[in-house]
Amino acid sequence: MHKLLFALFVLISIPLAASEPVSTDYRGSAIAGMDTVAYHDANVQRAHKAIMGTPTYTVKWMNANWQFASRSSADKFAANPEHYRPEYNGHCSNALSLDEGLIPTNGQVWEFFGNKLHLFYAERGRQRWLTGDWQTYLQQADRAWQTLSQ
Repeated sequence: MHKLLFALFVLISIPLAASEPVSTDYRGSAIAGMDTVAYHDANVQRAHKAIMGTPTYTVKWMNANWQFASRSSADKFAANPEHYRPEYNGHCSNALSLDEGLIPTNGQVWEFFGNKLHLFYAERGRQRWLTGDWQTYLQQADRAWQTLSQ
């Protein structure tokens, strides 16, 4: 009985999650092919350089192709995509906080706020969050995301 209920829950949950918009490029690659797991690596954070994924290591999730630099990264993401995905599925956090809509990003401009990965369309938006009241901006972005992601 428990297995049946779990299977039913998974089947119901998949369409809901799959409907959220993901920031993709013209190829359908999430966050322009950047390895979203790599951002969580301490060395990557110190260097503050995004790591490009490769089509060889692709995981299909939420109707987008998430690319990774290694099989290890792809496996980590596949096991727990909610942990590794950027907030707002890679759309610009700053644009959302300013109620400017779903602006895609290329994964090059990023920062962790509150232990969550945020991507930005441009460095100016990242700097606004770094030097301003990012907690308030986060609340504003969360409200906009709830409206726009449905």
